[in-house]
Amino acid sequence: MSGVHKLVSVELDTVTLPAATAEIEHERRVAIFDLVEKNSFEPVGADSGPYKLKLSLQDNRLVFDIEGEGFTRTYAISLTPLKGVLRDYLMICDSYYEALRGSSASQIESVDMGRRGLHNEGADQLKSRLDGKILVDHETARRLFTLLCALYRRG
Repeated sequence: MSGVHKLVSVELDTVTLPAATAEIEHERRVAIFDLVEKNSFEPVGADSGPYKLKLSLQDNRLVFDIEGEGFTRTYAISLTPLKGVLRDYLMICDSYYEALRGSSASQIESVDMGRRGLHNEGADQLKSRLDGKILVDHETARRLFTLLCALYRRG
């Protein structure tokens, strides 16, 4: 390994990106900012980074288009094994946003704890699906899962 393996740019494919509420759009921007600021991203077979990443959904697959110095690769992973956690996470996110609009602090905290647990589960599953393709740490997997949810969410 001769260089730093990290992302310097992340883009979501605007063609497959659904419309979003202000809260969801904010989460997208924060996830991209946080991901670029701090990440561990090492495509298997790449000698060095940094990398640019474009994420998109195509035919029920999450597509990673990666470009680096002397390195270009596209990986597509099936979303089928992630559909359960995606569905559950998006439902609890809706409950969380609803709770923010009028629930007590303890109710918001309870929903948020469940949301964070599902987010971790989704990140772990995504990291596992990337095994053998891209090495990422837990925090990078969490941010990538947030972006997957941004692409997956149906309006």
